[in-house]
Amino acid sequence: MTASADEKWTGAVADVLDPRPVRASRTSVDGYVWSVVTETMDFDGMLAERDILVHPGAVAVIALDEQERVLLIRQYRHPVGHQLFEPPAGLMDKPGEPPWQTAARELAEEAGYRADQWDVLVDVYLTPGGSSEAIRIYLARGLTPLEAGRVLTGEAEEQHLPRVFVSLDDARDLVLSGAIGGGSSVAGILAAHASRAQGWTSLRPYDTAWAARDALESLGRVRHLHRP
Repeated sequence: MTASADEKWTGAVADVLDPRPVRASRTSVDGYVWSVVTETMDFDGMLAERDILVHPGAVAVIALDEQERVLLIRQYRHPVGHQLFEPPAGLMDKPGEPPWQTAARELAEEAGYRADQWDVLVDVYLTPGGSSEAIRIYLARGLTPLEAGRVLTGEAEEQHLPRVFVSLDDARDLVLSGAIGGGSSVAGILAAHASRAQGWTSLRPYDTAWAARDALESLGRVRHLHRP
């Protein structure tokens, strides 16, 4: 078998919604946070089964203080068995809550801060080969610590979240050296470092439409948790 002659792309370089027809679908796992759906897709006449982890979606916050240090929290992540340094983040688990409000809530709950200025930094599909998880990463500035400290929520690994401020340059170096490897950390820190180099001109308004999530909603690939 040889490659087809049209494998040299000459069009626009931009992600585009282009779903293949689904001929059959079954739920293999119906979990607490996400589900796994096995779909039979029709790829130009070739039928193929694909497992899809259907995710609620998430947000993360690259929070910078007045010295342009980034706020990271240390949290245990059981699937990888590691204590990871990550930005405050959380699931889109409240019906009707705008993403930036979810981000503000997570900043309070996981770090004990509020921010006066919010912008969209970068949008990411974390593992598009197997999961529908889309994450929007915000840049938060004008930080003020909450008088009562962080809002304690969650259980187990969410009960103790040590935090640290790291200069944006040092955070970039930690990512590039492999010392920090969480997806939201890598994408958020590198995006913030690149945006700062451009005078923050790449930032988008906090309420910019989230095209990736809208597309996933249209495909039925957002898990709605219906939490209070």
